[in-house]
Formats: sequence, structure tokens, C-alpha cells
Amino acid sequence: MRRFILFLPILFVACGKPTPPVFAGIVFDVGGIDDKSFNESAHKGLMKAKADLGIEVEYYQPSQPADRKTGMRRLCGKKASVIVGVGFIFTDEIVAAARDFPDLKFACVDMIPVADPPKNLCGLNFREEQGAFLVGAIAGLCTKSKKVGFVGGMNVPLIHKFEAGFRAGVKHVAADVEVLVNYAGETPKAFEDPETGKSMALGQYKSGADIIFHASGKTGIGVFQAAKETGKLAIGVDADQHREAPGHVLTSMIKRVDVAVFDTIKAAKDGTFQGGTRVFGLKEEGVGFVYDDNNKKLIPEEVYKKAMDLRQQIIDGKITVPEKK
Repeated sequence: MRRFILFLPILFVACGKPTPPVFAGIVFDVGGIDDKSFNESAHKGLMKAKADLGIEVEYYQPSQPADRKTGMRRLCGKKASVIVGVGFIFTDEIVAAARDFPDLKFACVDMIPVADPPKNLCGLNFREEQGAFLVGAIAGLCTKSKKVGFVGGMNVPLIHKFEAGFRAGVKHVAADVEVLVNYAGETPKAFEDPETGKSMALGQYKSGADIIFHASGKTGIGVFQAAKETGKLAIGVDADQHREAPGHVLTSMIKRVDVAVFDTIKAAKDGTFQGGTRVFGLKEEGVGFVYDDNNKKLIPEEVYKKAMDLRQQIIDGKITVPEKK
């Protein structure tokens, strides 16, 4: 009997290296995630990415300026798929890191424009002046004393955009309303100084202002304290800050840092991340203002309708809001 031996070729299927899971990291700005404002919004976006996208996340809170670089390099060493720096103060550190780690992706909220930026870096910028214009218009229409105030954090161009937009909004609806202005300082500490914020706000209220808009991070907590003590009104920034002084927060200018952070992480996960600059304004729903059950009683319906009409005019290009004071 003949035996037939059948030789079957062994097939090797070439399976490429498995795609590593997305690991997102954030280094926060001064003030930390409990600033009730800018960083808290970024943290919200990070946590949404963790929940909705099922990815690993890690964050670092600097306790002093030198820690920003330490946190950034630590995440680079862990090979985070995408690393976000929260705040314009990170610009130099994140540009350097992006150049040193070309295989990683980076994003910087409020990044200062730089010449020849790395292709693996995306600046996440906002049209703060547009949102500030709307809350300025609301303040101008709601003030009874014909004086309103602005408390800024660090005296830098980014915060000037808030002031410029706020002032323009006030003057657009009420040219006779005076705008009082103070800045908390010239260093990053100006964003984490509630005591100074309270002192400046009390001074403005004493000078006749009955509504104060702050763009000062954690320093703004002092503004809300002053509003409660004097029975006056304040306007929050970046996130809905109603909880800081219920009944005394006329509205808050929303800056959707959470949306920008989440979209950036999602793009890294989906493989659609691109370097360059993304700008979030009224049209992109990146800025806006709060009008809900918590503050409807403070804003007359006709004022809300006027603000929404101005919003549409800005989107349509009929109103151009200044960026500089």
C-alpha cells in the first residue's frame, strides 16, 4: 500500500504591531483644578474623554512655575499619546517638548503665536472678546448705577481681550455707562489671589459699580465674596460660576475649554489630530453666556433677547468685536 503524505503549507498571517491605547495627559495652569473656572473646565473635558472614549488619563498640577516643565516632561517620559498644557504660560515649554518628542502630540490652550510651530502641536484658542461683549451688553442694560467694573488677573494681552470685549459690549448698548478697571498683578500669581480680587472688587463697588465682570481665575473667588458682602452683582468667567454666590451672579461668560480639550483628545484617538491652530468663537459655540433657571430672575427677558440678537449679529459679521483695549 502506498502512503500519500500531504504536506500542508503553514501560513503565517502578518499581524502588524497592535495600536497602543490612547493615553492622554494634562498639565494644569496655576490655581489648580479647584479654581472653579479655567482649569476646572479643562479637567471636565479630560474626565469626559476618560468616560466617553474609554482611555487612560493623567494630570499634573504645578505648585510653582518650574513644575510646569517637570509635569510636561514626566508625561513625555510616559509616552502619553496627547499632552495638553492649560494656559498661555505653557507656550515655551510645550513648543520645546513638541520639538524634542516629534512622535507625540501636543496641544496648548491659549497658546501664544510662535514662528514655525512644530507640526505635532495644536494651539487651542478662543474669541474671548466675543463672549465678553455679550456679558458686557447684559451688564450695560442691567446696571442701575450707570457704573460697572472689570477685574482682570494678570495684565497681559489675553486678559485684555476680555476687557476690550466687555467694554465694547457695555458701550454698544449704553454709551453713558462708566467702566471701572483693575488688574491683580503682572505675574501668574495674579490668577490665584482671592484676597486681592476681593479688595479690588470692594473698591469698585464703593466707587459706585453695581456689576463686576472678572477674568482672573481663582482671584475671582474674592470678587464673588465682595458681591455677597455688598449685596451687588458679579459676572463669572470660563465656567458657570453661579455656585460661588447664588443670587449675586448675574451671568457667566462661558469659555468651553472642556470642549476644546475633549475634541483634541478624541482627534488623537481617532487619528485625525492636526497641528496648527483651532479657534473657538460664538460661531463654533466655543464661547457664550449663561441664561438658565439660576439667573433668569436677574436678567429681564428683553435683555436676554437683545443679547441673543447681538450674538447673531457677531456671527453674521455685522458686529466686529475689538480684541485690544
